Amino acid sequence: MNTTSREHLLGVAGVLIAAVLWGTTGTAATFAPEVSAVAIGAVAMGLGGLLQALVAAPRIRKARSQLRARWPWLLSGAVAVAIYPLAFYGSMRLAGVTIGTVVSIGSAPLLSALIESRLEGLKLGARWTIGATLGLVGMGLLCVAETGPHAGVGSTTQVLQGVAMGLVAGLTYAFYSWSARHLMQGGIPTRAAMGATFGLGGLLLMPVLLLTCAPLLASINNAAVGLYMALVPMFLGYLGFGYGLARVPASTATTITLFEPVVAALLAVVIVGERLPPLGWAGIVLVIACLVCLSAPMRWPRARVNKATSTAG
Repeated sequence: MNTTSREHLLGVAGVLIAAVLWGTTGTAATFAPEVSAVAIGAVAMGLGGLLQALVAAPRIRKARSQLRARWPWLLSGAVAVAIYPLAFYGSMRLAGVTIGTVVSIGSAPLLSALIESRLEGLKLGARWTIGATLGLVGMGLLCVAETGPHAGVGSTTQVLQGVAMGLVAGLTYAFYSWSARHLMQGGIPTRAAMGATFGLGGLLLMPVLLLTCAPLLASINNAAVGLYMALVPMFLGYLGFGYGLARVPASTATTITLFEPVVAALLAVVIVGERLPPLGWAGIVLVIACLVCLSAPMRWPRARVNKATSTAG
């Protein structure tokens, strides 16, 4: 196996580990039902982002001139980081955990591909299209499997609002993934790019956390859930995601994270006690097929773009 192939597989592994960790958030949140979705999102991404910045502080200082030169990408990525958890957890609260996760994560690969195609001139190959289709169909089956009478979702209006928020989450997720990779491609080290982006995003979330943190401090159990969200899925998960982003295109990374709803569904069955009908298991099989399709190294042909644009960073 050559170096490029090995780096690609390591990148896939890093993103896959992140998806597994992220998939635990829904089950973890069930242990603190009185904490609002906004508070969960703010503590998870806010504290997790600040912790990333703290750990990466030496690298951020060394790269500060490069980060300053690319401040529009840094700032826009940080704003997307701040919006994402509020939209994501709000979508789950309105439309249900499965539908919210499916729409948020399932829409991200398509939106990421659109961003790359529009801003970088990248053309996605047939294998990516097949893999993304398998994954999205699998997510659709999981969604359908969880919308029966047992699902307990709200009214149609609430579900539609939740879907809309899920699309916002998918767009912001795709954008901050792309912007972070753009910083890395400009020569900024992975830890510095991710630490700066998520640290600034975490700062933007601090006012939200201060306004909603009361339930988190009401009991040791709630505080433990908040700390878990910040330390494990967000901090460790995004370390793996950043490692992967440095080695695979953002559209590939966001597609691999389609495994997150699979993990969430399996944990709901094993720990929470939910039942997954056969249609849901079929969806899981398709998502696994998607991952197999995308895990092998791929060539990413670049369309003609202006040379200055392709070398700007």
